[in-house]
Amino acid sequence: MPKTPTTVESGLTNTQQNVDSKALHSLLEDHWEATMKRWPIWATELGDRRYDDQLPETSPESWEKSRQGIQLWRDRIAKIDASQLTDSDRITLEFLDSVFADAQTQSVCLDEQWKLSPRSNAFGSLSRLAEIADLKTPEGGSNLLSRYGNIGTYIDGQIANLRLGMQAGRTPNAESLRRTIEMLDTELAKPSQEWRFLKPIQATRTDWAPDEKERFEIAIRTVNQQIIRPAFVRYRSFLNDELLPVSRPTEKAGVLHLPNGKACYEAAISHHTTMEKTAAELHQTGLDALAGIHDEFRALGESVWNESDLKQIFHRLRTDQDLFFSDSDAVVQKAESSLRRAESVVEKYFGILPKAACIVTPIPDFEAPYSTIAYYRPPRPDGSVPGQYFINKYKPETRPIHEAEVLAFHESVPGHHLQLAIAQEQASLPEFRKHFRATAYTEGWALYTERLADEMGLYSSDIDRLGMLSFDAWRAARLVVDTGLHAEGWSRAQAIDFMLENTPLAPNNIENEVDRYLSWPGQALAYKTGQIEVLRLRSKAQEELGSAFNIKDWHDAVLQVGAVPLPVLEGHLDRWIKQRKQ
Repeated sequence: MPKTPTTVESGLTNTQQNVDSKALHSLLEDHWEATMKRWPIWATELGDRRYDDQLPETSPESWEKSRQGIQLWRDRIAKIDASQLTDSDRITLEFLDSVFADAQTQSVCLDEQWKLSPRSNAFGSLSRLAEIADLKTPEGGSNLLSRYGNIGTYIDGQIANLRLGMQAGRTPNAESLRRTIEMLDTELAKPSQEWRFLKPIQATRTDWAPDEKERFEIAIRTVNQQIIRPAFVRYRSFLNDELLPVSRPTEKAGVLHLPNGKACYEAAISHHTTMEKTAAELHQTGLDALAGIHDEFRALGESVWNESDLKQIFHRLRTDQDLFFSDSDAVVQKAESSLRRAESVVEKYFGILPKAACIVTPIPDFEAPYSTIAYYRPPRPDGSVPGQYFINKYKPETRPIHEAEVLAFHESVPGHHLQLAIAQEQASLPEFRKHFRATAYTEGWALYTERLADEMGLYSSDIDRLGMLSFDAWRAARLVVDTGLHAEGWSRAQAIDFMLENTPLAPNNIENEVDRYLSWPGQALAYKTGQIEVLRLRSKAQEELGSAFNIKDWHDAVLQVGAVPLPVLEGHLDRWIKQRKQ
């Protein structure tokens, strides 16, 4: 049996430190332990090495067991008297209960039976196992081999879930599924020696004896040939031969066309916005926001090009080759320079800064053709890996230069990196608050910082400010498109056409984005909803505090609390305002 380090050995301390309530402390300990056991890959990423030899259970039975256990957690929460808690403990309790309430509501969706896309599939989930493995010792190699040996079971569980979905008329949309199959075909066509799963053979293993290295290399090649590749061939065959013929066509791509689709989308709205919003209300909010952003485009277009016609401005932003990159290295270099420039002035607007560094990393080649333009991955809590701003450098001639700065500010500093790294480093927060996050908070904050970057003087020119407007229009259009697809029955083509007409985004970006919305209902609503709320809460603090308002202190108050639901954030900031007044 491979050695599995204890929590202390992995670098984690008491996971629920500074929790005053004994009942809440016990609940958090049990919940965190259950979470790490249920999601062992995430545990490894967080530095908890106890489950390094395990993969998540994916069988239909395991999913049902998880759903049935939700009420037991809520029963324990209900027994805790919130009126007797400290402010911090009350926030933790409210946040934890909202997570379970969301999970109960979302259980109607049965996500595991139909959600599938190039970014959310078995290959993508498992392709990082080698990257996160601890191969300093033979025991770590043994743990990785155990994980590799379970890949067949993991994939068979996913197939079983998708087959249940097929039987109930619950299937992925055809375009997302087609792209996923295309990605798998590309990977399966590669020689085994080029597979990501064999990368550990090249890893430096200085503490291994020569015979241990040889045995490990033989074992990893064997498990790849006998288990891993056959499992992905099986997975690909099922997706292409059985699932694709019955998948949802592009004209019925929204979740509305699934069983219980209306209830599922309502649950998704609640989960991703953390607010009581209807699809119709969000749709109109998006249209209203677009109208205002379009006016800003006209004014800035007049200043830059003496052009106020919206269509002409969008056409130029899409077609002027001087506004696009010419090579992949330049994409990465621009991301790097934008991040470093933000870091040079950030202390003027934030009192607390993360200890963890942020680096720029290209999105992996296998994922890049099907992925969004960028994303962020938080640092490892043990300090072994910094925060990573992943940038898509595939087909650089399609990547707009004028959007590069706003993208960097959103994903790194002062956006996601500040937010998530600072939360992880708050010693006063329990692990749950450090690592669980409400989408509306995280994405709302990052979108807020795109405009904040202008206040900070970070944009190099008015052309780059057009990129800022482009991104804001994109997020406003998301409100319209996501609700259009999933509540009003729009086709994929309708969604693409709307974004082409109302934003200057590149067509390849728009197609990837629409496919993302189709396979992840409601998530796109979080950005603009969160931004609007963060701006409202800032205005509220400025109005109530007047000359006593300090932007650095307010930003610190927002970021120190962790990525909580927006109503919880408002309660926290109301108490902060009251304390400042006193």
